[in-house]
Amino acid sequence: MISEEVNIWQEANKRFLMASIGFIRGVLEYHVKPDNEDVAKKDTDVRALTEKCERARDSMPSAAALDVLVTNFGLSPFERDLLLMCAGTEVDSKIADLCAMYQADTQRRTPTFGLALAALPEAHWSALTPDRPLRYWRLIEVGPGDFLTTSPLRIDERILHYLAGAPHLDERVWGVVDQVYESSELSPSHQNISDRILKIWSKAIPGRRSPLIQLCGVDSQTIRSVSARACRDTGLGLFKILSADIPANTVERTALIRLVERECLLSGCALLVECDDVAEPDRVHHVRSFIHNFRNMLFVSTRESLAFNERNSIRFYIESPSAFEQRVVWVHALGPLASRLNGQIDKIVSHFRMNSLAIRSVSNQILEIVDNELDNSESQNDSIEKNLWDMCRTQTRPRFNNLARHIQATAYWDDLVLPQPQKKTLRELVTNVRQQARVYEDWGFAERSPRGLGITVLFHGPSGTGKTMAAEVLANELRLDLYHIDLSTVVSKYIGETEKNLRQVFDAAEQGGLILLFDEADALFGKRSEVKDSHDRYANIEVSYLLQRMEAYRGLAILTTNNKSALDPAFMRRIRFVIQFPFPDANQRAEIWKRIFPQQTPVKDLDERKLARLNVAGGNIRNIALNAAFLAADQNWPVTMSDIRNAAQTEYTKIEKPLSAAETRDWV
Repeated sequence: MISEEVNIWQEANKRFLMASIGFIRGVLEYHVKPDNEDVAKKDTDVRALTEKCERARDSMPSAAALDVLVTNFGLSPFERDLLLMCAGTEVDSKIADLCAMYQADTQRRTPTFGLALAALPEAHWSALTPDRPLRYWRLIEVGPGDFLTTSPLRIDERILHYLAGAPHLDERVWGVVDQVYESSELSPSHQNISDRILKIWSKAIPGRRSPLIQLCGVDSQTIRSVSARACRDTGLGLFKILSADIPANTVERTALIRLVERECLLSGCALLVECDDVAEPDRVHHVRSFIHNFRNMLFVSTRESLAFNERNSIRFYIESPSAFEQRVVWVHALGPLASRLNGQIDKIVSHFRMNSLAIRSVSNQILEIVDNELDNSESQNDSIEKNLWDMCRTQTRPRFNNLARHIQATAYWDDLVLPQPQKKTLRELVTNVRQQARVYEDWGFAERSPRGLGITVLFHGPSGTGKTMAAEVLANELRLDLYHIDLSTVVSKYIGETEKNLRQVFDAAEQGGLILLFDEADALFGKRSEVKDSHDRYANIEVSYLLQRMEAYRGLAILTTNNKSALDPAFMRRIRFVIQFPFPDANQRAEIWKRIFPQQTPVKDLDERKLARLNVAGGNIRNIALNAAFLAADQNWPVTMSDIRNAAQTEYTKIEKPLSAAETRDWV
């Protein structure tokens, strides 16, 4: 049906355009041909051509492309006719012949400004000044020539296609400007923002620039959806451009602004400028210059608010949908399947912050897996719940841009050798994470205080005592992704760079319900020092900023350190759990040796009690076992005590510790 309506409009638009060009041809014929001097006949013919144009316009099902262009760009009647004369030479060879005849040169078949001034009605010289629409919007191009009046004129290709009813994106902005389509239904809170934007635009004064709409948040997809909905309700489309694609060169930037603005006017679109990272002063300047000089309806999306003093702006914060809103979308998207998930939706909502588009995407995937005939067996329900959870993990898995490394968790409770009090605390930690939604949302703790809703835990103890393994155990138990934060890439000597990197880490982690592992955290969370110079002041600012983000982060953050006393006391107050990982005693070392070799590894006559005499931590035990396996494999025999003794000697040398005879006595 839509295609048929488009075809009807295109045919009617073509008739109107050709009738309008026919009018221009008739006017030119009376001016150029010497035998057309009958004034009365000329008036009659021109009147007939005008009536033909009006009949063609009246038959249009909606506004013709020419009329829309004239209105949007503010063309005078003469400027419209001049544009039609240029378009006519492209589609009507008779007009090109008339241009050649006027210039007495068969090779010069393009229109000129002199011909337009002489032949077209209501002519005015200002039509071709640089600040008038024809030149400002580059609707026509002035070719090389000795004089303005005799220089060839040519219609811009994009404008010609538009008049013909075949619109397309200008090739000069390909790869820079993209169309944004409304992707999903908005949550009530986001719909409210869209409605408020609509009211702001409805009060805009004609002829003046509408206020800049700044949308702040980390969920770029939701920001696009809110912008697209506001545009749709206004009868507009939406383009987007990345701030990184805005040229630094002033001339290039001005040319891009002109082309993008023209494209918005031709297509009936607003523009969304996505500014994910404009921290550099030069980049901020380029973006602000672009925004200041862009005169059409404009959105700007930023992670945090930016000041645009040169232009009236209104700011909105786009938060993630509330838990209730997410739950509603899940139930609607899953349909009857939702009632079979045994509270799984509540667990998902408590761990993952997903927008409507992501929820519907995951729902469609899980519904494809489920058979049409619902099997209510408990085993199938468990499989569905597992698949649904894993799909949510995949959907929300962030990109950290080398600031963090995903750890494939392989450790489980049986692999972890710790005293019972520490294991008990770890299980309490699991309970805290699993029951976040009930305690914070259903039981009202989030309303009482919005701060400190995340869970921060400190693992402290000597190196190799199982801190990272414990993090892997938690990740497997909770079925959440574990990311190791690389402090070497996060901490920067440049002012403000560390905070920017931390912001990226926490913003990305918020959406995915991740477990963040800050290894050797005392390097980043150390005590704030006395301010002696600017470096100390900014170092303290970094710690203060980190404390704020840790308190606001609603996921699980694990910090490990070998030196607990080095941590900032203010940070210690914000830690929910503190777990000490002691150096393993002989019994614990024996347990580690029992579990260290995989079942597939061939071993012979290993005595865990004797091996436990090696006074090293679990991490060193793993290194010794691995090296012993390589030594045995090279000799093509099972791992023996002798292999482990040789591997232990290598490990002790590495850690600069002597291997005593007492530790290896009675070893065969």
